Formats: sequence, C-alpha cells, structure tokens
Amino acid sequence: MKKDRKSMVKKLSIVAIVVGIYLLIPPVKNTVNSMIAVLSKFNVDAAKEYILSFGIWAPVISFLLMMLQSIAAPLPAFIITFANAGLFGWWQGAILSWTSSMAGAVLCFYIAKFLGRDVVEKLTSKFALESIDNFFERYGKFAILIARLLPFISFDVVSYAAGLTSMGFWSFFWATGIGQLPATIVYSYVGGMLVGGTKKLVFGLLILFALTILIYLIKRIWSEKNNKEALNKN
Repeated sequence: MKKDRKSMVKKLSIVAIVVGIYLLIPPVKNTVNSMIAVLSKFNVDAAKEYILSFGIWAPVISFLLMMLQSIAAPLPAFIITFANAGLFGWWQGAILSWTSSMAGAVLCFYIAKFLGRDVVEKLTSKFALESIDNFFERYGKFAILIARLLPFISFDVVSYAAGLTSMGFWSFFWATGIGQLPATIVYSYVGGMLVGGTKKLVFGLLILFALTILIYLIKRIWSEKNNKEALNKN
C-alpha cells in the first residue's frame, strides 16, 4: 500500500512538472501550440514552411515536431516525413524521420511504463486502447507491422500499448526500428518528388497500396486465429 502511494505521488509529480512547464513558460506554450496548429492542418507545404522558418534550427524543430506528434497520438506523422524529404533530400530526410520517430516511440513506451494506463488514456483515448489491447496481446508483431506500413494512421497508440505490457524495451525497440525502416525510406523517397497534382495522385496510390497490405494482413491474422480456435476445440 505504501509502495503504491509513493508510486502515485511520483507519477503525479512528473505530470505536474510537465504541465507546469507548459503553462508557466510562455515560449514553451507558444511553441507547442504553434506546432500542434501546423500538424493539425494536414498540409505538407505548411509544415515545410514552418520548419524552414527556423533556419539552421530546422532539423531540430522537425525532430521536436515528430516527438510532439508521438505524444499527441491523433496527429499525423506522414506530414513530417514528407516535409523532411522535401526540405533535406530524401535520404537525409529519411534518417531524420526515422531517428525522430524512434525517439518518439521510445518516449511513448516509457510514458506508459512509468505513468500507467490512466495517463495514457488521457493522451490517446480509452476506446483506442481498449480496441487494441486484445489484438496487441495476440498479434503484437502484426500490430507493429500494420502500423508502420500505414503512416496515415498513428502508430503511437501501439507504442503506448507496448509500454503497458510486460514487453521488454529491446524487443520493442528492435521490432519498431526494423518495422518502420522500409516504410520510412519509401515514403521519404516518394515525398521528395511530390509536386503539384502529382502529390494527390501519389497520396491516392499510397493509400491504396497501404490498404491492400492491411487487408492481406488482416486476412492472415483472421486465418491464424480460426486455426488456433479449431485446434483448441480438438
């Protein structure tokens, strides 16, 4: 009981410090709010313009943007990935996007580990976590693969969910890093070439490609589930 109380005090203290920094330091609050506003536009050009406005600090701002979208799960990561490719070149952008998204995934993992489910539910939603719990427990590797192949949806809920399980850090780290690398490279390469009307066409093709993979994986998972249930009955 005493241990639980100390743990709760520690969690509340961490949350209070973070909230206090945000509320009491105007530059921090203004920067965070402006970043959220940029990401909420779902506009690659707006993100590029915002990042570029910081001059030599542009890569740092891009890194922080990716970290922020990791914490605020509904915000889109692909906006930053495409912006990085357009600003820094496809391979430099890919490195920046991969490392920053890895840092964001690790942050989500440890937020869940140290602060628990109640805090995570406030950062995401109770429904989002409940919908992924059983799926993640049975098909963790598939959950990571699906999320990384679909950069148009947030992978961060999966990172939070992993932190709420008994999964070790290195298992999570390597699965995340390897799982996201191919998609990051592909989307960075394509994102570096997007201009005008081509952008909408490529977006459509990428969505179609991602949905095709998603349908295939869901069918495979469903088939495995039915086979396990059949074996258990026998």
